[in-house]
Amino acid sequence: MASQSEYNSLAMQEPIIRITERPKPPQPEELNLRFSERAVKELEALLTHYPDKKSAMLPALWIAQREYGGHLTADAIAEVAYRLQRSYAEVEGVATFYTMYNKTPVGKYMLEVCTNLSCMLCGGYRILEYLQQKLGIRLGETTPDGLFTLTEVECLNNCGDAPMMQVGDIYCRRLTPEKIDALLDELRQREAHSVVALADAEVQLHLSAQEREAIERSLSQA
Repeated sequence: MASQSEYNSLAMQEPIIRITERPKPPQPEELNLRFSERAVKELEALLTHYPDKKSAMLPALWIAQREYGGHLTADAIAEVAYRLQRSYAEVEGVATFYTMYNKTPVGKYMLEVCTNLSCMLCGGYRILEYLQQKLGIRLGETTPDGLFTLTEVECLNNCGDAPMMQVGDIYCRRLTPEKIDALLDELRQREAHSVVALADAEVQLHLSAQEREAIERSLSQA
């Protein structure tokens, strides 16, 4: 049986694994509310859909992701906690559970390449490789101009059009290098399909047409 000194010696030879540091929540006196008037009204409407405020957490996080520019900062999580009267830890636990919420800064556009079975067999990894070479970044990285973040995702439920990827609120199907080149050029010239646009689309899906119209009327009269 190894002695304590032998265990210590072995431990020192192993690489040190550090837990990723999470952003610290702001103190109550440091809370800086950034929801726009539209966001507040949207949240008020959403709260009428649920039996309690806690149940509205997922759409509230979509609002926060939009209002905070595409990812959930500590302030964004704190604001959702404040508005739903929950603890910071509870909201953070939900936000970190789901991959659809970005916990770190990302590019204006998220290129989410599917590499699950159908896409893999139809060249998903070749598409991923091409994008890495084309953009000069690796998985999880963002281009220096802040436009594109490249990620790998599980099945996007569109196997008949493999290989494919999601960019914001659209699916890009049957990808080829030529289609990718055209898509990247188009995204550089447009404002649609961004990370923020996707968050807004998710918020609007949670609201009825009547609620959206009522919010617009209220804002126009303010």
